[in-house]
Amino acid sequence: MIVRPYGDTLDDGAVQLSFTLPVPDGPKGREAARLFVEKLGFKHAEVVHSHAMAEGFSFYVAYGRTEISVDVDAIHIEEATGDKIYTMAESCEVIREKLGRKITIVGACTGFDAHTVGIDAIMNMKGYNHHYGLERYPEIEAHNLGAQVPNDKLIDYALKVNADAILVSQIVTQKDVHIQNMTEFIELLQARGLRERFIVVAGGTRIGNKLAVELGYDGGFGKGSYADHVATFIIDRLIERKNLA
Repeated sequence: MIVRPYGDTLDDGAVQLSFTLPVPDGPKGREAARLFVEKLGFKHAEVVHSHAMAEGFSFYVAYGRTEISVDVDAIHIEEATGDKIYTMAESCEVIREKLGRKITIVGACTGFDAHTVGIDAIMNMKGYNHHYGLERYPEIEAHNLGAQVPNDKLIDYALKVNADAILVSQIVTQKDVHIQNMTEFIELLQARGLRERFIVVAGGTRIGNKLAVELGYDGGFGKGSYADHVATFIIDRLIERKNLA
């Protein structure tokens, strides 16, 4: 199926863009913004809104039209979990029947990132959007260490509580700081000979399974992920390891 963005009419190719330029707001700045949109390849470029951000900087909203389309049927996305996602009750049943013990999961927002919204949505007892967090699962010992946790301290704590899995949350992504921090975490595990000791999962609004796996994690979860997805992934991986042992 071939698809193209649209505004008023299907397939009209209308796209809305927003961006900041290091120029003062005014007629010259708006024309610079319009030309910029044209140079991106859009036709019928039009700046519909602008305002000053600071001295010498201005923000723009523009529209343009494109003939570029995408074949949706040719897209392949490899998610961390399959079609079967366990409910909380199902997760606990599978843990009891196939693992025979409670599992321990440690999570934190690491580095200088102070945003706990992601890790809290997955781990806190109340969870998010009608999906309970891991702390409510009777067969899971969940330890949420909060924000700004140094990578080495998270590893130390995981060893202390004999964790099965570690969750690393990253919300701040400016200048790819999340990639640097996530890479450092894996390198620390490897340097200490602990990479295979834990199931390591990353999560965040701009983190998907593909990026996480590329950086050395077992799996990654982005927008639309809940504790159900994370629990399913970890449980299935632990069962695989048990069967291979």
